Amino acid sequence: MTDWIIVPVVLPAAMAASIVLVARFDLALQRTLSLATTVFLLGVAVGLFLLARDGVPRPYLLGAWPAPFGIVLVLDRLSALMLVLTQLLALLVLLYAAAGWDRQGRHFHALFQFQLMGLNGAFLTGDVFNLFVFFEVLLIASYGLFLHGAGVRRLVGGFKYVTINLLASTLFLFAVGTIYAVTGTLNMADLALKAAQVGPEQAGLLRTGVALLLVVFAVKAALAPLHLWLPGTYGVAAPPVAALFAVMTKVGAYAILRVHLAVFGGAGSPAIGLVEPWVVPAALATLVLGTLGVLGARSLQRLAAYSVLASMGTLALVLAVPTSAATAAALYYLVHSTLAAAGLFLVGELVAERRGAMRDELVPAPPFPQLELLAAGFLLAALATAGLPPLSGFLGKIWILDALRGRSAWPWLWAAVLVTSLLTVLALARAGSLLFWKPAALAAPAADPPPPRPRPLVPLVATATLLALPVLLAGFAGPLAQELEATARQLYARQSYVEAVLGPSSPPAPLER
Repeated sequence: MTDWIIVPVVLPAAMAASIVLVARFDLALQRTLSLATTVFLLGVAVGLFLLARDGVPRPYLLGAWPAPFGIVLVLDRLSALMLVLTQLLALLVLLYAAAGWDRQGRHFHALFQFQLMGLNGAFLTGDVFNLFVFFEVLLIASYGLFLHGAGVRRLVGGFKYVTINLLASTLFLFAVGTIYAVTGTLNMADLALKAAQVGPEQAGLLRTGVALLLVVFAVKAALAPLHLWLPGTYGVAAPPVAALFAVMTKVGAYAILRVHLAVFGGAGSPAIGLVEPWVVPAALATLVLGTLGVLGARSLQRLAAYSVLASMGTLALVLAVPTSAATAAALYYLVHSTLAAAGLFLVGELVAERRGAMRDELVPAPPFPQLELLAAGFLLAALATAGLPPLSGFLGKIWILDALRGRSAWPWLWAAVLVTSLLTVLALARAGSLLFWKPAALAAPAADPPPPRPRPLVPLVATATLLALPVLLAGFAGPLAQELEATARQLYARQSYVEAVLGPSSPPAPLER
Protein backbone atom coordinates (compact mmCIF):
# COMPACT_ATOMS: atom_id res chain seq x y z
CA MET A 1 0.00 0.00 0.00
CA THR A 2 2.93 2.39 0.41
CA ASP A 3 3.08 2.89 -3.35
CA TRP A 4 -0.49 4.21 -3.26
CA ILE A 5 0.67 7.33 -1.38
CA ILE A 6 1.56 9.01 -4.68
CA VAL A 7 -1.85 8.30 -6.26
CA PRO A 8 -3.77 11.26 -4.73
CA VAL A 9 -1.22 13.59 -6.36
CA VAL A 10 -0.55 11.91 -9.70
CA LEU A 11 -4.05 10.73 -10.61
CA PRO A 12 -5.88 14.09 -10.52
CA ALA A 13 -2.98 15.75 -12.35
CA ALA A 14 -3.09 13.14 -15.12
CA MET A 15 -6.87 13.26 -15.32
CA ALA A 16 -6.94 17.06 -15.50
CA ALA A 17 -4.57 17.00 -18.47
CA SER A 18 -6.54 14.18 -20.10
CA ILE A 19 -9.81 16.09 -19.78
CA VAL A 20 -8.29 19.12 -21.51
CA LEU A 21 -6.72 17.07 -24.30
CA VAL A 22 -9.39 14.43 -24.92
CA ALA A 23 -12.73 15.70 -23.62
CA ARG A 24 -12.58 19.47 -23.81
CA PHE A 25 -15.64 19.63 -26.11
CA ASP A 26 -17.64 16.80 -24.52
CA LEU A 27 -19.13 17.85 -21.20
CA ALA A 28 -20.75 14.47 -20.54
CA LEU A 29 -17.38 12.75 -20.89
CA GLN A 30 -15.74 15.36 -18.67
CA ARG A 31 -18.31 14.69 -15.97
CA THR A 32 -17.85 10.94 -16.24
CA LEU A 33 -14.06 11.12 -16.03
CA SER A 34 -14.05 13.67 -13.21
CA LEU A 35 -16.63 11.83 -11.10
CA ALA A 36 -14.95 8.46 -11.63
CA THR A 37 -11.60 9.93 -10.62
CA THR A 38 -13.00 11.56 -7.50
CA VAL A 39 -14.80 8.37 -6.42
CA PHE A 40 -11.58 6.41 -6.91
CA LEU A 41 -9.62 9.03 -4.96
CA LEU A 42 -12.07 8.74 -2.08
CA GLY A 43 -11.54 4.97 -2.07
CA VAL A 44 -7.76 5.45 -2.08
CA ALA A 45 -7.98 8.02 0.73
CA VAL A 46 -10.05 5.65 2.87
CA GLY A 47 -7.54 2.86 2.21
CA LEU A 48 -4.64 5.11 3.19
CA PHE A 49 -6.52 6.20 6.32
CA LEU A 50 -6.97 2.58 7.38
CA LEU A 51 -3.30 1.95 6.64
CA ALA A 52 -2.21 4.94 8.74
CA ARG A 53 -4.24 3.83 11.77
CA ASP A 54 -1.37 1.61 12.95
CA GLY A 55 0.48 4.80 13.92
CA VAL A 56 3.55 4.21 11.73
CA PRO A 57 4.51 7.15 9.45
CA ARG A 58 5.21 5.95 5.90
CA PRO A 59 7.44 7.89 3.49
CA TYR A 60 7.27 7.68 -0.29
CA LEU A 61 10.62 8.62 -1.84
CA LEU A 62 10.15 9.92 -5.38
CA GLY A 63 12.75 8.48 -7.73
CA ALA A 64 14.12 6.43 -4.80
CA TRP A 65 16.22 9.45 -3.80
CA PRO A 66 16.96 9.23 -0.06
CA ALA A 67 15.69 11.95 2.24
CA PRO A 68 16.56 14.73 2.82
CA PHE A 69 18.02 15.04 -0.70
CA GLY A 70 15.00 13.94 -2.71
CA ILE A 71 11.31 14.77 -2.76
CA VAL A 72 9.39 12.86 -0.12
CA LEU A 73 5.71 12.37 0.62
CA VAL A 74 4.75 11.18 4.10
CA LEU A 75 1.57 9.42 5.13
CA ASP A 76 0.54 9.59 8.77
CA ARG A 77 -2.74 9.86 10.63
CA LEU A 78 -3.07 13.60 10.14
CA SER A 79 -2.39 13.61 6.40
CA ALA A 80 -4.71 10.63 5.92
CA LEU A 81 -7.50 12.40 7.83
CA MET A 82 -7.19 15.50 5.66
CA LEU A 83 -7.18 13.37 2.51
CA VAL A 84 -10.45 11.67 3.45
CA LEU A 85 -12.08 14.99 4.37
CA THR A 86 -10.98 16.59 1.09
CA GLN A 87 -12.09 13.74 -1.18
CA LEU A 88 -15.44 13.36 0.57
CA LEU A 89 -16.19 17.06 0.29
CA ALA A 90 -14.96 17.12 -3.31
CA LEU A 91 -17.21 14.25 -4.37
CA LEU A 92 -20.36 15.83 -2.93
CA VAL A 93 -19.52 19.25 -4.41
CA LEU A 94 -18.76 17.69 -7.80
CA LEU A 95 -22.07 15.84 -7.82
CA TYR A 96 -23.81 19.14 -7.11
CA ALA A 97 -21.88 21.05 -9.77
CA ALA A 98 -22.35 18.37 -12.44
CA ALA A 99 -26.10 19.03 -12.39
CA GLY A 100 -25.59 22.28 -14.26
CA TRP A 101 -23.05 24.62 -12.68
CA ASP A 102 -20.22 23.18 -14.74
CA ARG A 103 -21.90 24.50 -17.91
CA GLN A 104 -21.31 28.12 -16.97
CA GLY A 105 -17.61 28.20 -17.80
CA ARG A 106 -14.91 26.25 -19.57
CA HIS A 107 -12.53 23.69 -18.08
CA PHE A 108 -14.40 23.38 -14.78
CA HIS A 109 -13.57 19.71 -14.34
CA ALA A 110 -9.91 20.07 -15.32
CA LEU A 111 -9.49 22.91 -12.83
CA PHE A 112 -11.34 20.90 -10.21
CA GLN A 113 -8.89 18.00 -10.56
CA PHE A 114 -5.88 20.31 -10.46
CA GLN A 115 -7.35 21.78 -7.26
CA LEU A 116 -7.50 18.29 -5.76
CA MET A 117 -3.92 17.67 -6.80
CA GLY A 118 -2.76 20.79 -4.96
CA LEU A 119 -4.77 20.04 -1.83
CA ASN A 120 -3.68 16.40 -1.66
CA GLY A 121 -0.05 17.28 -2.27
CA ALA A 122 -0.08 19.94 0.45
CA PHE A 123 -1.34 17.37 2.97
CA LEU A 124 1.13 14.67 1.95
CA THR A 125 4.37 16.55 1.34
CA GLY A 126 7.24 16.14 3.76
CA ASP A 127 9.16 19.13 2.43
CA VAL A 128 8.56 22.84 3.09
CA PHE A 129 9.53 23.90 -0.43
CA ASN A 130 7.15 21.41 -2.00
CA LEU A 131 4.48 22.68 0.37
CA PHE A 132 5.01 26.01 -1.42
CA VAL A 133 4.75 24.25 -4.80
CA PHE A 134 1.47 22.56 -3.94
CA PHE A 135 0.15 25.81 -2.50
CA GLU A 136 0.76 27.41 -5.87
CA VAL A 137 -0.92 24.56 -7.75
CA LEU A 138 -4.09 24.75 -5.66
CA LEU A 139 -4.10 28.56 -5.80
CA ILE A 140 -3.73 28.70 -9.59
CA ALA A 141 -6.58 26.22 -9.96
CA SER A 142 -8.66 28.20 -7.47
CA TYR A 143 -8.21 31.37 -9.53
CA GLY A 144 -9.88 29.67 -12.48
CA LEU A 145 -12.60 28.09 -10.37
CA PHE A 146 -13.35 31.38 -8.63
CA LEU A 147 -13.91 33.13 -11.97
CA HIS A 148 -16.10 30.27 -13.22
CA GLY A 149 -19.27 31.84 -14.58
CA ALA A 150 -17.61 35.30 -14.84
CA GLY A 151 -19.46 38.41 -13.66
CA VAL A 152 -18.22 41.83 -12.57
CA ARG A 153 -18.26 41.02 -8.85
CA ARG A 154 -16.13 37.94 -9.38
CA LEU A 155 -13.64 39.85 -11.53
CA VAL A 156 -13.25 42.52 -8.82
CA GLY A 157 -13.04 39.93 -6.04
CA GLY A 158 -10.67 37.83 -8.14
CA PHE A 159 -8.26 40.73 -8.53
CA LYS A 160 -8.04 41.14 -4.75
CA TYR A 161 -7.79 37.39 -4.18
CA VAL A 162 -4.99 36.93 -6.71
CA THR A 163 -3.06 40.00 -5.53
CA ILE A 164 -3.09 39.01 -1.85
CA ASN A 165 -2.08 35.43 -2.60
CA LEU A 166 0.73 36.52 -4.91
CA LEU A 167 2.10 38.69 -2.13
CA ALA A 168 1.80 35.77 0.29
CA SER A 169 3.58 33.48 -2.16
CA THR A 170 6.45 35.96 -2.46
CA LEU A 171 6.70 36.09 1.31
CA PHE A 172 6.66 32.28 1.38
CA LEU A 173 9.76 32.21 -0.86
CA PHE A 174 11.56 34.68 1.40
CA ALA A 175 10.74 32.51 4.41
CA VAL A 176 11.89 29.32 2.70
CA GLY A 177 15.14 30.95 1.59
CA THR A 178 15.84 32.25 5.10
CA ILE A 179 15.23 28.87 6.73
CA TYR A 180 17.40 27.10 4.15
CA ALA A 181 20.21 29.60 4.62
CA VAL A 182 20.28 28.80 8.35
CA THR A 183 19.65 25.04 8.39
CA GLY A 184 20.76 23.85 4.95
CA THR A 185 17.60 21.77 4.54
CA LEU A 186 13.87 22.08 3.92
CA ASN A 187 12.90 18.49 4.60
CA MET A 188 10.51 18.55 7.57
CA ALA A 189 12.06 15.58 9.35
CA ASP A 190 15.54 17.01 8.86
CA LEU A 191 14.36 20.43 10.03
CA ALA A 192 13.05 18.88 13.25
CA LEU A 193 16.66 17.84 13.94
CA LYS A 194 18.52 20.84 12.56
CA ALA A 195 16.33 23.46 14.27
CA ALA A 196 17.50 22.31 17.70
CA GLN A 197 21.14 22.51 16.57
CA VAL A 198 21.07 26.14 15.43
CA GLY A 199 23.52 28.26 17.40
CA PRO A 200 22.58 31.47 19.22
CA GLU A 201 24.21 33.59 16.51
CA GLN A 202 21.70 32.34 13.91
CA ALA A 203 18.70 31.74 16.16
CA GLY A 204 17.26 35.17 15.42
CA LEU A 205 17.45 34.58 11.67
CA LEU A 206 15.70 31.22 12.01
CA ARG A 207 12.95 32.80 14.11
CA THR A 208 12.52 35.43 11.42
CA GLY A 209 12.07 32.77 8.74
CA VAL A 210 9.61 30.81 10.85
CA ALA A 211 7.70 34.00 11.69
CA LEU A 212 7.41 34.80 7.98
CA LEU A 213 6.00 31.33 7.42
CA LEU A 214 3.47 31.98 10.16
CA VAL A 215 2.35 35.14 8.37
CA VAL A 216 1.92 33.18 5.13
CA PHE A 217 -0.12 30.45 6.81
CA ALA A 218 -2.20 33.11 8.59
CA VAL A 219 -3.08 34.55 5.16
CA LYS A 220 -4.12 31.09 3.94
CA ALA A 221 -6.17 30.56 7.11
CA ALA A 222 -7.70 34.07 6.81
CA LEU A 223 -6.69 35.18 10.32
CA ALA A 224 -7.17 38.87 11.12
CA PRO A 225 -5.84 41.28 10.03
CA LEU A 226 -4.98 39.17 6.95
CA HIS A 227 -8.56 38.03 6.42
CA LEU A 228 -9.90 40.72 4.10
CA TRP A 229 -9.73 38.55 0.99
CA LEU A 230 -12.10 35.86 2.28
CA PRO A 231 -15.56 37.55 2.41
CA GLY A 232 -15.11 39.07 -1.03
CA THR A 233 -14.02 35.74 -2.46
CA TYR A 234 -16.30 33.20 -0.83
CA GLY A 235 -19.23 35.63 -0.88
CA VAL A 236 -19.32 35.98 -4.69
CA ALA A 237 -17.88 32.68 -5.97
CA ALA A 238 -20.16 30.08 -7.52
CA PRO A 239 -21.72 28.32 -4.50
CA PRO A 240 -20.29 24.85 -5.35
CA VAL A 241 -16.86 26.46 -5.68
CA ALA A 242 -17.30 28.29 -2.36
CA ALA A 243 -18.30 24.96 -0.78
CA LEU A 244 -15.06 23.37 -2.01
CA PHE A 245 -13.11 26.41 -0.83
CA ALA A 246 -14.33 25.66 2.70
CA VAL A 247 -11.41 23.24 2.97
CA MET A 248 -8.84 25.70 1.60
CA THR A 249 -8.61 27.79 4.75
CA LYS A 250 -7.97 24.52 6.60
CA VAL A 251 -4.78 24.10 4.58
CA GLY A 252 -3.39 27.07 6.49
CA ALA A 253 -4.49 25.53 9.78
CA TYR A 254 -2.91 22.21 8.77
CA ALA A 255 0.35 23.95 7.86
CA ILE A 256 0.52 25.66 11.27
CA LEU A 257 0.06 22.30 12.97
CA ARG A 258 2.54 20.47 10.77
CA VAL A 259 5.29 23.05 10.43
CA HIS A 260 5.15 25.26 13.50
CA LEU A 261 4.00 22.90 16.22
CA ALA A 262 5.38 19.56 15.00
CA VAL A 263 8.58 20.61 13.19
CA PHE A 264 9.70 23.82 14.90
CA GLY A 265 7.96 23.24 18.24
CA GLY A 266 10.42 20.72 19.69
CA ALA A 267 12.54 21.31 22.75
CA GLY A 268 15.67 23.29 21.92
CA SER A 269 14.25 24.93 18.81
CA PRO A 270 14.74 28.71 18.73
CA ALA A 271 11.26 29.00 17.24
CA ILE A 272 9.49 27.25 20.11
CA GLY A 273 6.61 29.25 21.59
CA LEU A 274 6.35 31.51 18.56
CA VAL A 275 2.78 30.61 17.60
CA GLU A 276 0.60 31.12 20.66
CA PRO A 277 1.43 34.78 21.52
CA TRP A 278 0.54 35.87 17.97
CA VAL A 279 -2.17 33.46 16.86
CA VAL A 280 -4.46 33.72 19.91
CA PRO A 281 -5.02 37.52 19.61
CA ALA A 282 -5.46 37.11 15.84
CA ALA A 283 -7.95 34.31 16.45
CA LEU A 284 -9.97 36.46 18.85
CA ALA A 285 -10.08 39.30 16.33
CA THR A 286 -11.05 36.90 13.55
CA LEU A 287 -13.83 35.39 15.66
CA VAL A 288 -15.28 38.82 16.52
CA LEU A 289 -15.02 40.23 12.99
CA GLY A 290 -16.48 37.08 11.46
CA THR A 291 -19.42 37.16 13.84
CA LEU A 292 -20.08 40.84 13.12
CA GLY A 293 -20.02 39.97 9.44
CA VAL A 294 -22.58 37.22 10.01
CA LEU A 295 -24.81 39.71 11.84
CA GLY A 296 -24.54 42.29 9.07
CA ALA A 297 -24.77 39.96 6.05
CA ARG A 298 -27.52 40.80 3.58
CA SER A 299 -27.44 37.54 1.63
CA LEU A 300 -27.19 33.91 2.62
CA GLN A 301 -23.94 33.37 0.73
CA ARG A 302 -22.29 36.34 2.41
CA LEU A 303 -23.51 35.01 5.75
CA ALA A 304 -21.94 31.64 4.95
CA ALA A 305 -18.68 33.35 3.94
CA TYR A 306 -18.47 35.22 7.24
CA SER A 307 -19.35 32.03 9.12
CA VAL A 308 -16.22 30.46 7.61
CA LEU A 309 -14.23 33.38 8.98
CA ALA A 310 -15.77 33.06 12.44
CA SER A 311 -15.15 29.30 12.50
CA MET A 312 -11.49 29.87 11.65
CA GLY A 313 -11.26 32.20 14.63
CA THR A 314 -12.73 29.53 16.92
CA LEU A 315 -10.41 26.91 15.46
CA ALA A 316 -7.30 29.08 15.77
CA LEU A 317 -7.94 29.73 19.46
CA VAL A 318 -7.05 26.13 20.23
CA LEU A 319 -4.85 25.57 17.19
CA ALA A 320 -2.11 27.62 18.83
CA VAL A 321 -2.03 25.54 22.02
CA PRO A 322 0.90 23.09 21.68
CA THR A 323 -0.62 20.07 23.45
CA SER A 324 -2.03 16.87 22.02
CA ALA A 325 -5.35 17.35 23.87
CA ALA A 326 -5.85 20.79 22.34
CA THR A 327 -4.81 19.56 18.90
CA ALA A 328 -7.37 16.75 19.03
CA ALA A 329 -10.10 19.29 19.79
CA ALA A 330 -8.88 21.47 16.92
CA LEU A 331 -9.02 18.54 14.49
CA TYR A 332 -12.58 17.64 15.47
CA TYR A 333 -13.75 21.21 14.99
CA LEU A 334 -11.76 21.49 11.75
CA VAL A 335 -13.66 18.55 10.23
CA HIS A 336 -17.00 19.80 11.52
CA SER A 337 -16.60 23.43 10.42
CA THR A 338 -15.52 22.41 6.91
CA LEU A 339 -18.60 20.27 6.36
CA ALA A 340 -20.99 22.74 8.04
CA ALA A 341 -19.81 25.69 5.95
CA ALA A 342 -19.98 23.71 2.70
CA GLY A 343 -23.52 22.59 3.55
CA LEU A 344 -24.62 26.17 4.23
CA PHE A 345 -23.24 27.34 0.86
CA LEU A 346 -25.14 24.63 -1.02
CA VAL A 347 -28.39 25.23 0.88
CA GLY A 348 -28.06 28.92 0.03
CA GLU A 349 -27.74 28.12 -3.65
CA LEU A 350 -30.79 25.84 -3.62
CA VAL A 351 -32.81 28.61 -1.97
CA ALA A 352 -31.53 31.26 -4.40
CA GLU A 353 -32.40 29.14 -7.41
CA ARG A 354 -36.05 28.95 -6.28
CA ARG A 355 -36.64 32.54 -5.16
CA GLY A 356 -36.35 34.14 -8.59
CA ALA A 357 -35.10 37.71 -8.64
CA MET A 358 -34.74 37.80 -4.85
CA ARG A 359 -32.12 35.05 -5.02
CA ASP A 360 -30.64 34.55 -1.52
CA GLU A 361 -31.10 38.15 -0.34
CA LEU A 362 -32.30 38.28 3.27
CA VAL A 363 -35.60 39.97 2.49
CA PRO A 364 -39.16 38.58 2.51
CA ALA A 365 -40.37 37.08 -0.76
CA PRO A 366 -43.38 35.06 -1.92
CA PRO A 367 -43.41 31.33 -1.10
CA PHE A 368 -41.25 29.25 -3.39
CA PRO A 369 -41.13 25.56 -4.41
CA GLN A 370 -39.86 23.04 -1.83
CA LEU A 371 -39.93 25.71 0.89
CA GLU A 372 -40.52 23.22 3.73
CA LEU A 373 -37.78 20.88 2.54
CA LEU A 374 -35.21 23.66 2.21
CA ALA A 375 -36.29 25.15 5.54
CA ALA A 376 -35.43 21.81 7.17
CA GLY A 377 -32.07 21.80 5.38
CA PHE A 378 -31.34 25.34 6.50
CA LEU A 379 -32.23 24.40 10.07
CA LEU A 380 -29.67 21.58 10.03
CA ALA A 381 -27.03 23.85 8.48
CA ALA A 382 -27.79 26.61 11.00
CA LEU A 383 -27.58 24.25 13.98
CA ALA A 384 -24.23 22.97 12.72
CA THR A 385 -22.86 26.44 11.97
CA ALA A 386 -23.92 27.97 15.29
CA GLY A 387 -22.70 25.02 17.35
CA LEU A 388 -26.03 24.08 18.89
CA PRO A 389 -26.90 20.62 20.24
CA PRO A 390 -27.28 17.87 19.24
CA LEU A 391 -24.93 18.30 16.25
CA SER A 392 -21.15 18.08 16.16
CA GLY A 393 -20.61 21.84 16.36
CA PHE A 394 -21.83 21.82 19.95
CA LEU A 395 -19.51 18.95 20.87
CA GLY A 396 -16.61 20.60 19.09
CA LYS A 397 -17.04 23.88 20.95
CA ILE A 398 -17.38 22.09 24.29
CA TRP A 399 -14.16 20.24 23.54
CA ILE A 400 -12.43 23.48 22.59
CA LEU A 401 -13.60 25.20 25.78
CA ASP A 402 -12.27 22.30 27.81
CA ALA A 403 -8.91 22.50 26.01
CA LEU A 404 -8.69 26.24 26.74
CA ARG A 405 -9.47 25.83 30.44
CA GLY A 406 -5.82 25.63 31.46
CA ARG A 407 -4.72 28.81 29.66
CA SER A 408 -4.09 31.98 31.67
CA ALA A 409 -6.77 34.02 29.90
CA TRP A 410 -9.35 31.23 29.70
CA PRO A 411 -12.30 33.27 31.11
CA TRP A 412 -11.90 35.79 28.28
CA LEU A 413 -11.54 33.05 25.69
CA TRP A 414 -14.62 31.28 26.98
CA ALA A 415 -16.58 34.53 26.95
CA ALA A 416 -15.54 35.23 23.35
CA VAL A 417 -16.64 31.77 22.15
CA LEU A 418 -19.94 31.79 24.04
CA VAL A 419 -20.97 35.36 23.19
CA THR A 420 -20.12 35.02 19.50
CA SER A 421 -22.01 31.72 19.40
CA LEU A 422 -25.09 33.45 20.80
CA LEU A 423 -24.81 36.26 18.25
CA THR A 424 -24.44 33.71 15.45
CA VAL A 425 -27.61 31.98 16.62
CA LEU A 426 -29.46 35.31 16.49
CA ALA A 427 -28.15 36.08 13.00
CA LEU A 428 -29.12 32.65 11.66
CA ALA A 429 -32.55 32.84 13.31
CA ARG A 430 -33.13 36.21 11.62
CA ALA A 431 -32.02 34.81 8.26
CA GLY A 432 -34.28 31.77 8.60
CA SER A 433 -37.23 33.96 9.56
CA LEU A 434 -36.81 36.20 6.51
CA LEU A 435 -36.27 33.33 4.11
CA PHE A 436 -38.75 30.72 5.29
CA TRP A 437 -41.25 32.09 7.81
CA LYS A 438 -42.22 35.54 6.59
CA PRO A 439 -42.90 34.36 2.99
CA ALA A 440 -45.75 32.20 4.32
CA ALA A 441 -47.34 35.30 5.89
CA LEU A 442 -47.36 37.29 2.65
CA ALA A 443 -50.56 37.61 0.70
CA ALA A 444 -50.99 34.89 -1.91
CA PRO A 445 -50.70 36.08 -5.53
CA ALA A 446 -53.96 36.78 -7.27
CA ALA A 447 -53.30 34.41 -10.17
CA ASP A 448 -52.47 30.77 -9.81
CA PRO A 449 -48.71 30.26 -9.73
CA PRO A 450 -47.18 28.48 -12.71
CA PRO A 451 -46.60 24.76 -12.26
CA PRO A 452 -43.17 24.04 -10.77
CA ARG A 453 -40.63 23.05 -13.35
CA PRO A 454 -38.82 19.75 -12.78
CA ARG A 455 -35.52 20.14 -10.96
CA PRO A 456 -32.63 17.70 -10.86
CA LEU A 457 -32.60 15.47 -7.82
CA VAL A 458 -28.82 15.05 -7.55
CA PRO A 459 -28.09 18.51 -6.01
CA LEU A 460 -30.69 17.85 -3.31
CA VAL A 461 -29.20 14.43 -2.55
CA ALA A 462 -25.63 15.81 -2.45
CA THR A 463 -26.68 18.63 -0.14
CA ALA A 464 -28.69 16.31 2.11
CA THR A 465 -25.70 13.98 2.41
CA LEU A 466 -23.45 16.89 3.32
CA LEU A 467 -25.94 18.09 5.95
CA ALA A 468 -26.16 14.59 7.42
CA LEU A 469 -22.43 14.41 8.08
CA PRO A 470 -22.46 16.68 11.19
CA VAL A 471 -25.17 14.38 12.55
CA LEU A 472 -22.88 11.39 11.99
CA LEU A 473 -19.94 13.26 13.55
CA ALA A 474 -22.04 13.75 16.67
CA GLY A 475 -23.36 10.18 16.67
CA PHE A 476 -19.88 8.68 16.39
CA ALA A 477 -18.14 11.33 18.51
CA GLY A 478 -16.68 8.75 20.91
CA PRO A 479 -14.78 6.59 18.40
CA LEU A 480 -13.85 9.65 16.36
CA ALA A 481 -12.44 11.37 19.47
CA GLN A 482 -10.21 8.34 20.10
CA GLU A 483 -8.95 8.49 16.52
CA LEU A 484 -8.22 12.21 16.74
CA GLU A 485 -6.45 11.89 20.08
CA ALA A 486 -4.21 9.22 18.54
CA THR A 487 -3.64 11.52 15.55
CA ALA A 488 -2.61 14.40 17.82
CA ARG A 489 -0.24 12.20 19.83
CA GLN A 490 1.43 11.00 16.64
CA LEU A 491 1.85 14.57 15.41
CA TYR A 492 3.99 15.37 18.47
CA ALA A 493 5.91 12.07 18.33
CA ARG A 494 8.72 13.69 16.39
CA GLN A 495 11.26 10.89 16.77
CA SER A 496 9.09 8.30 15.02
CA TYR A 497 8.46 10.75 12.16
CA VAL A 498 12.18 11.52 11.84
CA GLU A 499 13.17 7.85 11.86
CA ALA A 500 10.51 6.94 9.32
CA VAL A 501 11.76 9.56 6.85
CA LEU A 502 15.51 9.66 7.51
CA GLY A 503 16.05 6.12 8.78
CA PRO A 504 16.58 4.58 12.22
CA SER A 505 20.17 5.81 12.37
CA SER A 506 18.99 9.40 12.76
CA PRO A 507 20.16 11.17 15.91
CA PRO A 508 17.53 11.61 18.60
CA ALA A 509 14.97 14.32 17.95
CA PRO A 510 14.19 16.88 20.66
CA LEU A 511 12.09 15.62 23.52
CA GLU A 512 8.43 15.29 22.60
CA ARG A 513 5.63 17.19 24.31
